[in-house]
Formats: sequence, C-alpha cells, structure tokens
Amino acid sequence: MLSFITLLFCLGEIAFPALMLCLVYPFSKRAALFWSDYITCHCARVVFALLGFYRKFRLLEDKKSLENLPPQFVVISNHQSLFDIVVYLRFFGGKKARFVAKDTLGCVPMVGKMLKSQGHCMIPRHGSPSVAMLSIDSFSGRVLSGGKTPIIFPEGTRTRDGNVGQFYAAGFRRLVEGTSLPVAVCALDGGWQISRLDSLFKNLHRGSYRVKVLKVFPFPSTKDEQKNVLEEARELIKNQLDEWRKLPPSSDAV
Repeated sequence: MLSFITLLFCLGEIAFPALMLCLVYPFSKRAALFWSDYITCHCARVVFALLGFYRKFRLLEDKKSLENLPPQFVVISNHQSLFDIVVYLRFFGGKKARFVAKDTLGCVPMVGKMLKSQGHCMIPRHGSPSVAMLSIDSFSGRVLSGGKTPIIFPEGTRTRDGNVGQFYAAGFRRLVEGTSLPVAVCALDGGWQISRLDSLFKNLHRGSYRVKVLKVFPFPSTKDEQKNVLEEARELIKNQLDEWRKLPPSSDAV
C-alpha cells in the first residue's frame, strides 16, 4: 500500500510541470527552459523527500566534498541507473548540471523535451563517431558560455551488477579538450539495485544512494595526462565502492 501511495505522490508532483513543459515546448524556448529547470530543481527535492518519508529511502550526499571545487569543472562518474541523473541534479544543482547522454532518451516523454530545452548533449546511438564528436564540441561551447557543469559517464552505459566497467576515452577526451576545465571524479552507489522496474519498490524500501566527490584533477592537456586521469579515476571509484559496501545497511556514512 505504501508503495502505491509513494508512486501516486511522485507522479502527482511532476504531473503539472510535465504537462506545462509539453504544452509550451513547441512555442517558447524560454518557457520550456523555465519548466525544465523547475522539474530538475524543485521536483527532484520533493521526490527524494517523499521516498524518504514513505519508503525510508536515503540519499546520502557528501556535501563536504563539494567545498573545494573550482568554479567550473568536468565531472566523470560511474553509471548504474537512470536515477544517477536525478541524483546529480540534486547534488550539483538542477540549473547547473548538464549531461552527455544517448539520444534515445530524447524519445522518452517529458525527459526528451527537458534534456533538449536545457541543452544537454544528445549523442546519436547509431551515428558515426565524427557526428558524436561534433555533438560534444557543440555541447562544450554551451556549457562554457553558460557556466554549467558537464557530466559524462565514461563507461558509456549502465552497469547491471553495480561493478565499475571499462572507461572509454574518446568522449571524455573530446569534452576536456573542448572545455579546458579541471576534472572532478565522483562516485555513486545504490542505483544498480533499483535499475529494474520489477525490483524498484522492493529495493527502494530502506535503501540508500550514496554520492561523493573523490578528487579534482587539473585540466589534463595531453593524451597521456587524460589517460592517467581516467585510469586513476576508475581505481578511486572502485575503492570507494568497496568501502561503502563494507558498511552496515543502516549506516549513514559517506
């Protein structure tokens, strides 16, 4: 019963702004951006509050790790679930976070309009590598001029078992070369347990999502530096996941 109530409240919270976004999207970019920002800023907070109240679900954010970040930076992270996007919107601020995502998300009702109106990077799933690189180039210009925080998942796809997959260099290199920004390595854990619809509400109950900034690297200007950042980032994330998974289920540690 509580699962059903939680679902109703979550749907109710996003229903009106989602409807407004769909209505104004064809006519006004400014209005579409307003409702997209409203969804990513306000609704994300409310949805996590509802999940915490009804399902005892905890979002555990290491806010102290945000204190020494530079004014603008590129984020690289492991990837476990579509909920990762919502977590980072909450962690870094919905008006600032911008993602490198597959263009298939553009076909999802509301989500596609939100991503497009906010200027996220939509990589063609079946396009040529040159088209993907041009998409990242355009994205780099937008985040720099808008003072946004670009976020990329070097694994390229979600991991089903929560382990860290291989990090691919092409998109990451293009993004850092196009922005010349420092690189913040972040880890998150918990999304893989709620990535499937059939286990979503079962694992939400008394579950948790952890997120933390692990290290900030200065802008890696050469290919060797970029390779070293990716390799060290993957090890840092793996080690952080190991530490988190040693904690008792009731722990609030991040």
